Amino acid sequence: MRYELDDLLTLMQVLRDPEQGCPWDIQQGWDSIVPHTLEEAYEVADAIERRAFDELPGELGDLLFQVVYYAQFGAEEQRFDFHDIVHTLTAKMLRRHPHVFPEGTLGSRRPPGVSAEELQTQQVNRRWESLKAEERAERAADAPSVLDDVPRTLPALSRAAKLSKRAARVGFDWPDAEGVVDKIREELAEVEQALAAGDTRHAQEEVGDLLFAVTNLARKLKADPEQCLRGTNDKFERRFRYVEHALNTAHRPLGKASLEEMETHWQAAKDQE
Repeated sequence: MRYELDDLLTLMQVLRDPEQGCPWDIQQGWDSIVPHTLEEAYEVADAIERRAFDELPGELGDLLFQVVYYAQFGAEEQRFDFHDIVHTLTAKMLRRHPHVFPEGTLGSRRPPGVSAEELQTQQVNRRWESLKAEERAERAADAPSVLDDVPRTLPALSRAAKLSKRAARVGFDWPDAEGVVDKIREELAEVEQALAAGDTRHAQEEVGDLLFAVTNLARKLKADPEQCLRGTNDKFERRFRYVEHALNTAHRPLGKASLEEMETHWQAAKDQE
């Protein structure tokens, strides 16, 4: 037997049933599920980056289960259900892709002989942003901003990248990567000045500015800053584990080893890579 989407929706309804459901699931609400949603999204990203495709169906299922949870909450409060989510998403994607669905319906197609490559033009990108701006304006008619709907719950690096990307699309940007590098040097100098003055609080603020500038450099290089940092985290962990192993082999307790000893093993780890 192969389960389908309707089976998953039924499963959630039973889990949330006040009389026959699971006590833990019955106790959950909008806010309590959010941390799990974020965790499941990160686990999907982790599986993809590790190319653990055998794990991916399960991780994607866990993430989908979060959507089903919110749909059930909405249905219980008579706000919306899973079918409303599917309808809203499909309608939005049709609006945002008039170059693929020219009549705004699933059955419509672009003229024969027009390749996808021909449509990846600046005009299409401007149309995409215009449509998104219209949607944001509808939700924030009083004071629309190009920065509307950038989620505050995003990881700080990802949110910085999205904010700066939005601003760049309306011309608020450096002309090239060199300009961002100059900004990074400027922000680093301000960190050093704050440290020299003994102003820790100001130094912390300037570190934030420095991180924001570095995020912009990643954007200029067409890189995702979160992925860049995750790669560095993995590299650091790999090399530090090498240091731990080398010290353990030499019967040197980690806390007793000198910085020079650890640095020697660190360099060996780098050379090995």
